[in-house]
Amino acid sequence: MRIALAQINTTVGALEANARRIAESARRADGAGAQLVVFPELALTGYPPRDLLEKESFASRSEAGLQALAAETASLHAALVVGAITRATSGEGKSLFNSAAVLRGGRIVFIQNKVLLPTYDVFDEGRYFRPAESQHIFEFAGRRIGIVICEDAWNDKQYWQRPLYRRDPLAEIAHAGAETLISINASPYYQNKRRLRREIFAAAARHASLPLVYVNQTGGNDQLVFDGASFAMDATGEIRAEARSFEEDIVFFDDVSLAGDNHASHADECEAVYEALVLGTRDYIRKCGFSRVLIGLSGGIDSSLVAAIAVDAVGPECVTGVGMPGPYSSGHSVTDARALAANLGIRFELVSIGAGYDAMISTLAPLFHGASADVTEENIQSRLRGLTLMALSNKTGALVLTTGNKSELAVGYCTLYGDMCGGLAVISDVPKTLVYQLAHVANRRRPGAIPENVFRKAPSAELRPGQKDSDSLPPYGTLDRILAGYVENSLSPEQISSAENLPLALVRDIVNKVDRNEYKRQQAAPGLKVTTKAFGIGRRFPIAQQFSE
Repeated sequence: MRIALAQINTTVGALEANARRIAESARRADGAGAQLVVFPELALTGYPPRDLLEKESFASRSEAGLQALAAETASLHAALVVGAITRATSGEGKSLFNSAAVLRGGRIVFIQNKVLLPTYDVFDEGRYFRPAESQHIFEFAGRRIGIVICEDAWNDKQYWQRPLYRRDPLAEIAHAGAETLISINASPYYQNKRRLRREIFAAAARHASLPLVYVNQTGGNDQLVFDGASFAMDATGEIRAEARSFEEDIVFFDDVSLAGDNHASHADECEAVYEALVLGTRDYIRKCGFSRVLIGLSGGIDSSLVAAIAVDAVGPECVTGVGMPGPYSSGHSVTDARALAANLGIRFELVSIGAGYDAMISTLAPLFHGASADVTEENIQSRLRGLTLMALSNKTGALVLTTGNKSELAVGYCTLYGDMCGGLAVISDVPKTLVYQLAHVANRRRPGAIPENVFRKAPSAELRPGQKDSDSLPPYGTLDRILAGYVENSLSPEQISSAENLPLALVRDIVNKVDRNEYKRQQAAPGLKVTTKAFGIGRRFPIAQQFSE
């Protein structure tokens, strides 16, 4: 059977547009001789729809949209496997299923509902869906096909030391007599996720001794980026067909001859992270209805990287950089920012905050009488920059991209209503050490775009004379190791200290900074997830709490 893996980029809630995208891809695949066209999980609604699922109008229009899609594709020879929501008509529990619907001849001819509903990290499906109690074989074109949905294929008891669930739906449907396994997915990207997926599904294919088709969505929806990278494997776990990463694609696979297309891309993981940030930025901007962006350019590595990503996302004509020198800004702050803008071909504006800073200090002097200068005066500078960018945003309709990285956000080395102002925190899940690596990726794409001096100079917020980040923080290489242990791996300070051979007092100090600054992070702009544990949607800590490491 000739199967098309239709990897598409859908928008949450855009039911009509998503249906058109599915129909267009189905027609292309049908024209190329596909007998079965497979689309991602919840392709019709977009993933994740979150509390839209609690709206009766959303469920009704989704149902109608699925019926209309079946009618629109009735003339195709191929059948479609489409991720959609369906209603539970009886029994107890939630009223909706996360389903794979098979469309053919204008009708819904088969439905398989999702068995395992993930409720961890970024997932919250138990909040909305009822789990399926049983699975069934779909017989088509002389083949017995087992269809599973995302998490249903992630509980191989021979792969995980401690499976999350008692059931293994993929193994169950294989044992029921399936000859080909199909998994539809909305699996978000993080660094090295593609390798993990292949290992898991290769193990599943080997254990079942069956060919396996994996179709994943691509695109960005809010904080999540989906890489696509769909594939088909033979019964030994060897990849026989593969789609591109981070873009829409259609590849074909024959589950009998095992012949397939190879469109693999982005083999290097650092390149993949960069591409994920570009895709997530582009889709956030466009799906939220914006066309232009503003970036505060300080001449530093963070804002330089965000500017390069923005140019790759929406083009230089849609990006404006704003230099905002203050009383302690170095000369190279402006010259490096200006050079970067020229190299990227973006518009550059220079707006001094000096006069505004002097005016604020004078205005507040009576209230500050007798108090020594401290971080308050530093933060006034940062907040004046935030004010400037948000004023320009209001006037021009451009979206402000914030430029803070994960290392800074973790320990609170950022200013509320200052450098945290904006609509999207592009690199808020990128540790500082990775920022430098990604900046080199940007320069490989556009040689010399980020000036060499940006890489050489010591990081500084430039909010007081001679200030350097190292005045307040350990070297970023050390800091990022501590943060990876605490934030991503949930290790204790004692475990981190031992594993990294670092002073326990230092580790505890950093951990305490992380805990104390939760209130800042929960007021931050949404950021794009590219590591295993990002601040935001997948990390849910209370603000008012008194547990301390």
